[in-house]
Amino acid sequence: MACQGDKNVKRLLNVNTIYCGDSCELLKYIAPDSIALSFWSPPYFLGKDYEKEVSYENWQHLLKTVIELHSTILKPGGFMVINIADILSFQDEKMPKIMGLNPAKRKCLVTKEMILKAKEKFPNYNRKQLAELFYCSEQTIDRRLNGNNIRGGKYAPGTRVKLSGGNLERYAYKVGLFLYDKRIWKKDPAWANSKWTTNTLKAVSETEDLYIFWKPGEYVVNRERLSSEEWKEWGYRQVWDIPSVRANDVHPAMFPLELAKRVIRLYTDADDIVLDPFLGSGTTAIAALQTGRRFIGIEKQREYAKLAKRNVKNAKECFTKQQDKAN
Repeated sequence: MACQGDKNVKRLLNVNTIYCGDSCELLKYIAPDSIALSFWSPPYFLGKDYEKEVSYENWQHLLKTVIELHSTILKPGGFMVINIADILSFQDEKMPKIMGLNPAKRKCLVTKEMILKAKEKFPNYNRKQLAELFYCSEQTIDRRLNGNNIRGGKYAPGTRVKLSGGNLERYAYKVGLFLYDKRIWKKDPAWANSKWTTNTLKAVSETEDLYIFWKPGEYVVNRERLSSEEWKEWGYRQVWDIPSVRANDVHPAMFPLELAKRVIRLYTDADDIVLDPFLGSGTTAIAALQTGRRFIGIEKQREYAKLAKRNVKNAKECFTKQQDKAN
């Protein structure tokens, strides 16, 4: 495994190798027109430990730069598949600080109508006096009259949904990569990414998107890549129902091996080169090896690059043993 800053990096990157470094720099050292498929899942800007110091603008600049570099390294007819989710709790200072009313959960039976009637009878009463009249808190009076503050208090910014795909399409289109298709990964409900209480009408997160970009050029539609049953079950289908990784104890954002294998088998042939510029724990590289493809992996965090190297080594040894038994 090479690391950014090593002299070895200042030449074309080797296949079946994991590099530790910044994709914005290392992608420049991949041979032009060599990558059949780039499959990657970047940071989602959800506040993970590895992105806490990153602003939204910095995050967008990262995505834009990585996409732009693909215009050179993808071979004509090659594909770039980005697995990403929309931001469901995007902080926005302009978002009104109001949340939905939930009368069934109120501990205090005082209503807005009751307070308005009291104000008609006692027009000079302030909030404190109204609270004493109804044997409730001043906060209750304020909430009934002015609406509920969002969770976190009246000084916390409100949150809304922020779509991710539009920017990806725009960045790709500017460098000649076209949005060829879109698929949806239906996963397990991600309660941790749904930063709201049950006191809303919002749905829990349970899908992610796969944006498929194409570099103009002849590409192969090989029906032998999948069995006839696989074509029917998921090859032709837009929604892929694949369980999430249940234990993210070694990396906080792992996607399932099956997801990577489907993408690789659908868009490449044996011995093609598959790139993952955000390799994480090594899932894409493992999927490439198990499907008879070559890979190049880049991971910025040193601890995860080492983890990916171990995982790929173990998977390769296991796969080799299985092949020996089969023969």
